[in-house]
Amino acid sequence: MAKTVSDFLWQRLQDWGVRRVFGYPGDGINGLIGALDRTEGAIDFVQVRHEEMAAFMACAHAKYTGEVGVCLATSGPGAIHLLNGLYDARLDHMPVLAIVGQQARAALGGHYQQEVDLHTLFKDVAGAFVQQASVPEQIRHLLDRAMRIAMAERRVTCIILPNDLQELNAVETPPRRHGTVHSGIGYERPLVIPTQEQLRRAADVLNAGSKVAMLVGAGALRARDEIIAVAERLGTGVAKALLGKAAVPDDLPFVTGSIGLLGTRPSYEMMAECDTLLMVGSGFPYSEFLPKEGQARGVQIDIDPAMLSLRYPMEINLVGDSRATLEALLPLLRPKADRSWRERIEGNVAEWWKVLESRAMNEAEPLNPQRVFWELSPRLPDHCIIAGDSGSHTNWYARDVKIRRGMMASLSGGLATMGSSVPYAIAAKFAHPDRPVVAVCGDGAMQMNGMNGLITVSKYWQRWSDPRLVVLVLNNRDLNQVTWEQRAMAGDPKFLGSQSLPDIPYHRYAEMLGLKGIFVNHPDQVGPAWDEAFASDRPTLVEFYTDPNVPPLPPHITLSQARALFSSMFGEPELGSVLKNTAREIAASVLPGRSARTEKETPDHG
Repeated sequence: MAKTVSDFLWQRLQDWGVRRVFGYPGDGINGLIGALDRTEGAIDFVQVRHEEMAAFMACAHAKYTGEVGVCLATSGPGAIHLLNGLYDARLDHMPVLAIVGQQARAALGGHYQQEVDLHTLFKDVAGAFVQQASVPEQIRHLLDRAMRIAMAERRVTCIILPNDLQELNAVETPPRRHGTVHSGIGYERPLVIPTQEQLRRAADVLNAGSKVAMLVGAGALRARDEIIAVAERLGTGVAKALLGKAAVPDDLPFVTGSIGLLGTRPSYEMMAECDTLLMVGSGFPYSEFLPKEGQARGVQIDIDPAMLSLRYPMEINLVGDSRATLEALLPLLRPKADRSWRERIEGNVAEWWKVLESRAMNEAEPLNPQRVFWELSPRLPDHCIIAGDSGSHTNWYARDVKIRRGMMASLSGGLATMGSSVPYAIAAKFAHPDRPVVAVCGDGAMQMNGMNGLITVSKYWQRWSDPRLVVLVLNNRDLNQVTWEQRAMAGDPKFLGSQSLPDIPYHRYAEMLGLKGIFVNHPDQVGPAWDEAFASDRPTLVEFYTDPNVPPLPPHITLSQARALFSSMFGEPELGSVLKNTAREIAASVLPGRSARTEKETPDHG
């Protein structure tokens, strides 16, 4: 049979190196789906339960591989469903191509069923390139431009294909005449390095500082050894934005860990006391956790000029690849003779790990959520991939989990959307089927997307060479992050009507799907549960029945936060539990090593 526009589209994407697409069918893309079947597996179609998860998976594919992630949706509602996941990619600067259907060209403008102005709809999220095809001659250059722009600018792009166009005969080579475009395949990322003079001026600033602090983000994920070498030369500590958690291992004594409200005390103190800031590949947004303006001289490295001197007024702004720029900068840096700053940082880090352990071992009713992550950390398999989510569990993931060399980890950073972890984990397993994957989520995110995502896991898991996909669910029956934000920021007590969640036996749901389910409601069960999950011969959901009133204490409590929390206690429906847990956390922070245990009657969902 003659090759259709849809056949040509998938062949062209193969030529660009695309081997997987995440999506959900619909009559607006029937031509594309039929042609995808005719590729006979050359492009793997991963059927999701909802288009939002297709976009999440495309974003995660980009994060865990460095390739362009591709998602597919039908016209109207299917295209609309993509938006949240596409905004996740846009805000985290990930290359993603969305292919969406549209009603027949003759119907457009006729208030037809499922007719939506998709060009306008996608103009913001895919503003780098969004085009609707009108004739077969366009397909070649639209695909080529969409792929090249996504790669070069690390942006979301979108192609809209009316359903009747998908079935027309392909035009692989447009006629050579005025008004046609003849594009080609291929993109080689340039190596961008600042000039030697720019590097020298940056080195002068860094060499002059006696208390240098580093902050690294997602843009530094492939510069691990160079970050370590620069930190050793300058005697700095290294703080990490959440998307940069895997940039350097947490077992290094000078790595202060995460920064911000979810951050660590050593990171907070380092930024408060430094006289020089070196920021690499990070768009960390919260200025209150950076040095006060005028306190420190600044040097920033970023591949995107638009991100320079945006969070702190930097003295030297270097446009460049993080790895290559640090490598070129290193010979110009002088070793710090005075190591007292570094020694202070390492002492703070060592003390902080004791604080975290002490907090994790505090009693709670029935289970302390910090204990879950503290016990998980040393049991993480080598080279595992972690997929995070948004919620109070993100605090414990950010602080208590020690990333080791060779691991990967990501979550929804700029958008901070709920419901991303399970689709992220699925994409990670398809990209790296031989590596163990851990999804971290709360019960809110699990009810939002995770439970549907488990259906996708049950459909595909036997294709993966290593079946270990472990889903951590904190069941605290509460939209917990917002509850604590209401208390500590707005000064409001917990509003049961908005915050309380249905108590669902998630582990039983996993078992119903043919997966393994484990239920934990006692601290002594935590470690053995992790051991059992990582030894399983199939994907496993571990449900931890935790206390919602263990406070995710920030690294520094401001006077306004203290006042708000005190104010929220008037009318707080869970006052006794909140006060007890807060007192335990503060005591453990002041007196590391103090911990308490209790054995109370708790609900048994087993």
